[in-house]
Amino acid sequence: MATVEAHGIRARLPEGFDAHIFRRSTIGDERSYAVAHFATFPIPADTGDFGGGAVTLMRPSDIFAVLFEYGPESLGKKLFAERGMPRALQASDFRPTVLRRGLQGQAGTQWFFTESGRPFTFYAVLGAYSRRAVLVPKVNSLLSSLTVASAAATAGGGSTASPWN
Repeated sequence: MATVEAHGIRARLPEGFDAHIFRRSTIGDERSYAVAHFATFPIPADTGDFGGGAVTLMRPSDIFAVLFEYGPESLGKKLFAERGMPRALQASDFRPTVLRRGLQGQAGTQWFFTESGRPFTFYAVLGAYSRRAVLVPKVNSLLSSLTVASAAATAGGGSTASPWN
């Protein structure tokens, strides 16, 4: 398994997954936070934070997932009250109505939570709702491979140095 890590996010990629972990450029005083894309197909360089430009390329057997970090002002908000990343999703957690952009046959899920003192959302799209029983275990394999370092360990800004060293 390949391992990717940056900005306090580490993933031991399940077989067949591609990944990009990055921060968008800062605009003015607005600070950017980590965005991690994972997919079972090559992720285009110009993919939007939640899959714009990528989900339209998906085949029925594909998965696209995002781990998106929000700023510290989100900590303590009701939306992020769940402690810990989801680790074992069910096929019933995926619905066509959850998609940010509804594409025929696809299904998605979205979870908000706080992990290691950092607020996140995990958003995943399945290439085919009809294949969710086969695809959800692959999403769970990805989720089990993800670790997040504490906010204190990543406080240095845009560094890609590993907080685990």
